Amino acid sequence: MSIGNAMTTPFREYLARFVLLTVLILTSAVALATETPVKSPNDDNNYRFIELGNGLRAVLVSSPGSDKAAVSMNVAVGSGDDPVEREGLAHFLEHMLFLGTEKYPDAGEYQQFIKSHGGSHNAFTAFQDTNYFFDIQAQFLEPALDRFAQQFAAPLFTPELVDRERNAVHSEFSAKQKEDGRRFYSVKKAASNPDHAFSHFAVGNLTTLENTEDNPLRPDLVEFWKTHYSSNLMTLAVYGPQSLDELESMVNGRFSAIENRHLRQKQHKASIYNRDALPEKITANALKDVRSLTLSFPIPSQIDNYHTKPASYVANLLGHEGPESLFDVLKRAGLAESLSAGSGMDTGEGATLDISMALTPDGLKRQDEILPLVFDYIAKIRNNGISEQRFHEMQQLATIDFRFREKGDPIHEVMGLSSQLQHYPAKDILRARWIMDSYAPEQYRDILGQLTPDNVMVFVLAPNLVTDNANLTRWYDAEWTREALDPNELTSQAPETLAAQLRLPEANPFIPENLAMVKGSTMDKPMLLDSQKGFDIWFARDTRFHTPKANVFISLRTPAARESARSSVLTQLLVDAVNTNLNAWAYSARLAGLDYSVYPHLRGITIRVGGYDDKLHALINQILLQVANPALTTQRFEIARQNLVDNLQNKAKNRPVEQTSEFIQTALIEGAWSTEAKLEAAQQVTLEELKSFSDTFLAKVDPVMLAHGNLSEASALNLSRQVQAFVLKGSEPTKVKRSQVRQLPDDETRVDLAVSHPDTGYTLYMQGENTSFEERARFRLLAQIISSPFYEDIRTNRQLGYIVYATPFEMLETPALGFVVQSPAASPQEIDQAVQEFSAQFESQLRAMDEADLKREKQAVISGLLEKDRQLGEISGRYWREIDRDATGFDSRSKLAYAVSAVSLDELLATFQKAVLERKHALRVVTGTDTPDEATALTHLTEQPPVPAG
Repeated sequence: MSIGNAMTTPFREYLARFVLLTVLILTSAVALATETPVKSPNDDNNYRFIELGNGLRAVLVSSPGSDKAAVSMNVAVGSGDDPVEREGLAHFLEHMLFLGTEKYPDAGEYQQFIKSHGGSHNAFTAFQDTNYFFDIQAQFLEPALDRFAQQFAAPLFTPELVDRERNAVHSEFSAKQKEDGRRFYSVKKAASNPDHAFSHFAVGNLTTLENTEDNPLRPDLVEFWKTHYSSNLMTLAVYGPQSLDELESMVNGRFSAIENRHLRQKQHKASIYNRDALPEKITANALKDVRSLTLSFPIPSQIDNYHTKPASYVANLLGHEGPESLFDVLKRAGLAESLSAGSGMDTGEGATLDISMALTPDGLKRQDEILPLVFDYIAKIRNNGISEQRFHEMQQLATIDFRFREKGDPIHEVMGLSSQLQHYPAKDILRARWIMDSYAPEQYRDILGQLTPDNVMVFVLAPNLVTDNANLTRWYDAEWTREALDPNELTSQAPETLAAQLRLPEANPFIPENLAMVKGSTMDKPMLLDSQKGFDIWFARDTRFHTPKANVFISLRTPAARESARSSVLTQLLVDAVNTNLNAWAYSARLAGLDYSVYPHLRGITIRVGGYDDKLHALINQILLQVANPALTTQRFEIARQNLVDNLQNKAKNRPVEQTSEFIQTALIEGAWSTEAKLEAAQQVTLEELKSFSDTFLAKVDPVMLAHGNLSEASALNLSRQVQAFVLKGSEPTKVKRSQVRQLPDDETRVDLAVSHPDTGYTLYMQGENTSFEERARFRLLAQIISSPFYEDIRTNRQLGYIVYATPFEMLETPALGFVVQSPAASPQEIDQAVQEFSAQFESQLRAMDEADLKREKQAVISGLLEKDRQLGEISGRYWREIDRDATGFDSRSKLAYAVSAVSLDELLATFQKAVLERKHALRVVTGTDTPDEATALTHLTEQPPVPAG
């Protein structure tokens, strides 16, 4: 459960998220199919839109053969509806709605039912919407839907649970008090127009959700529900393999029971900023070493413009990263590390268009030069950027993307559909994000006419910027200041040398032209196409999704990357240079549906390239050239090294449970180096050392490649020849052993970390005896069975914290179970006592399981392991992981699923006894004590032998 906030995005994401808030007028008195949504030619799902007699609108999705079902309800009520005297009430209602209904009064019954049948559930509260969702094994959709519908028709709001859930909301608030994202969001709220509901506190805490005799909370909660939740404000999406008629039958009776109170969604007519005070600059202190600059322009609502998307057109040009773009000029000058442009928030009355940048230290110092440069670029777009050719290029890319759209996982599909049904006509809900019907130059000019120096709110975030006369935000104590800006200065100080470099984008050379499918059937698994001088080339033709796409992975495994913490740091800096050198040239490829990443790992580096196969080879060719001979400059080295130092130092400010989990991975995975060791190396390395490292990095290589998708054997071999010619020429073949996980001592090991955070972090890691499929299966099944009871006991009943979960903690095929708790009030000893008490009580629950219970839980695990693939990338990733672990039978998941099916209750009890009760091979890592011993413990643990294979 969470609170949502609007963020800016690059153009392609902006196209996929662009929101239209429109009123859909329908006149049916009973459930009636009124329109069939227009779908992608590549989509074999069937869709139906219905409106129930109570005004609830729903889209039904029949996906033949799907093994998962999913449901989402979007309610057009959010934090913007909170009463002034009850900030956080919409979020609190979101929490309470899960906790029992008239038909299903047990507070934990819904969660347990979903979890026991292979599913998950959650919800989030945004400014104008609250979204509830779950997924489940498809055959259990109907009983799950019955439970879900009751939450909206007849929630109990059990009095005894009100205070308990107040504490949960407060724990959620407390857990994020030291996070820069949440703190900066509180600054944006404080700086906004106080007459706009955006300025209010959205999360809630024990103060705003006070529950006393004089000010009882439950009556306010019930009243809010009655006066805000109504079936005519609800939109539903239901996804399953059942027929449309079956899905409609499931929905009709259950959701018709929700009362229609004939309410209207709240309108937010005030401007989000005080327009009379613009331009202004808001400066805020960050806790971490981060530096950002955002220009936020109030613009008219774009609700009525989804057919032409003028804001998308402008954002595409502003956020372009190609050669001599605004970002490219700033990055080459050493001033910015990233830039995005897109919609901030659109309430239906007004919106914002935001340009956001991550700055370098030098960029922060020169922010007053960057601002006029932005306005120079806006002027260039205004004068020369409006052209029909650019529009047709954007339109063509959107058309291709929609034509070959791949399915998402069901839970994200329904979340999107239920939200979009609030905003789009039913016929357009599947395609609205891609529609660009016509060239609209006047609309583009209207948007650009709002991007002026006298209509901007500038936000700056960095450490230690604000020292004197600081404002403090309520609840988060974030320091910030406000100052007026001079519009004339925003256009008069752009450095001439930088302004002269600015250019608008050229035509995109990567737009795919050949979208044909290769001949031949889909292969069951990859085949070893060739193996030359230690270079294994794996190939799998795959056209099952009818998309002309492919994914290529190339791993360059080298002993040079794993010799020390210093070599790990040098590998990261080398990869940064490659990515920096590629970015401007390859950005057009990203826009055209190609994607790539070059990333370091424990054994070296990997190149991954995917997307439309037509021009895949050209992108791979350029990447290989850069990997073979990266340009290394003093400016980029210093920026990259500082970024690395900042990131490593920022780890000490992560959430306590993030730090406990990272310690476990660092201590137990061979070849993983501690943050302290990497930080020391990063502060010492030199450019000359990096150049020397680069020259010898590929002297010894253990290479492997996978080509998967819409490719022929010949094209795969051609790609392999490029690899050999560009990066393997002159290299000596070698073997680089895969890392293993160290085995913990027999007795429980305890480690205390020094963490600067008011919450206590607790992670109990319980390791298996070996890496066999049988042992992995026992731990997977145990985690499945124990997770809901653990959450119910530790979070719901004992109220120890918001972040509470039990999870399979498998690393490199080494099985383990993890108990994770972050508490704003309890000590490490109190948390561990609660965990021990829970474990002792749970043993009897485990022993009481009958064969039917055990079979149900096994099936939940197996369904997750064998879940149907929906996208090419899912299969590519699985094949690549198998190659990495030398499991070239490509059948690991079926072996693990079989092992799960064979686990007996006696075996499960024995595993529980050793791992959980006796804590054999256990590691308990906590924060919040006065006696940290991290360094000593790390030395001891890194001396342990690996977990046996079994």
